[in-house]
Amino acid sequence: MAERAETAVGRWDWFDTTLVSFCVAALGIAVLAGLIQVSYGSYEMTLRQAWLSVFDPAVWTQPNVLATFFLGERATAALGLSTEYDLATATNIVWNIRLPRVFTAALVGLSLSISGTIFQAITRNELASPFILGVSSGAGFAVLVTLVLIPSFGFLLPLTAAVGGTAAFLLVYAIAWQGGTSPVRLVLAGVIVGTVLNSLQTALYFFATDLGTVQQAISWTTGSLTGADWAQFRIILPFVLLVVVPGTVLGARQLNVLLLGESTASALGMRVERMRFALSVIGIVAASAAVAVAGVVSFVGLVVPHVVRTVVGSDHKRLLVGCAFAGPALLVVADTGARLFLPVVTGSPTQLPVGVVTGIIGGPYFLYLMRRRQQLGEL
Repeated sequence: MAERAETAVGRWDWFDTTLVSFCVAALGIAVLAGLIQVSYGSYEMTLRQAWLSVFDPAVWTQPNVLATFFLGERATAALGLSTEYDLATATNIVWNIRLPRVFTAALVGLSLSISGTIFQAITRNELASPFILGVSSGAGFAVLVTLVLIPSFGFLLPLTAAVGGTAAFLLVYAIAWQGGTSPVRLVLAGVIVGTVLNSLQTALYFFATDLGTVQQAISWTTGSLTGADWAQFRIILPFVLLVVVPGTVLGARQLNVLLLGESTASALGMRVERMRFALSVIGIVAASAAVAVAGVVSFVGLVVPHVVRTVVGSDHKRLLVGCAFAGPALLVVADTGARLFLPVVTGSPTQLPVGVVTGIIGGPYFLYLMRRRQQLGEL
């Protein structure tokens, strides 16, 4: 009996008040930023009206209404639920126009932060992220090719993003391989591949004949949640629920083992290359799903794992949980600033791309990490 109790305690020894407090604080920040964002728009309403609309019982007490929003009309009808509902005007605007952007930002932030954590572990490089390693650029390039050259296949954006992200990561790994890889070579190879892909993205604009396509392409390359609706949310949701969350839950222990080094991991019975590939797939899917709905949002996958690591430690059972809360908080706050800064300060209806805001935050932090490292290694 005592042994069972000790085993149960061992399974949950990573779960403590520091982690809980951090997650609660991050959740509170995300909720507050989301409530601020839904309070402003072309349809004027008071803060009280907006916030009451978010928690309107007419939505929360009717499963068919929630299912219609989160699953879509077709899936809701397949469940035998009605897709018709009658909501107040303010509630309709908040739930159909403003809240989907907040929920989508939360899932994008979660996906990118989890992806960055995985890549930092499998490369044993604290400067790694889907953006730095070229995964985001590869996914973005594949999305742009689809939008500009074969727009009729736009419904396959998540798949093309995943293929592009995978191809870019494999190319980075091949360039960095010299009888093995090193953290510095992986970062440099990622920068090279990312730069080339960014140039190719710019070249694609010359093949676009429609101004609307060019504007849509620019929003992808800068990272934007403008116009995000429930359709975008429903694109990323299955990948988060079916791949990212289960994959990270099952892979947290393996990520800890990989940090010990290849020889130690092999001695413990791990098939290192197979496990590294499997975990890379999770990271690529997470980053590609985010790119498919929001474009190339930079630095989230780099900044969030480091911020969380300084608070909850480097155990991935704790780190991944913290990132699942901190990533959404960062991106919801950044998107709130991107959406409201220019309209509130200048009165202009123009919105900043969220990728601009995360770049402003992440660029200086990336330089700080480079300066902090004592040893970068041999090229």
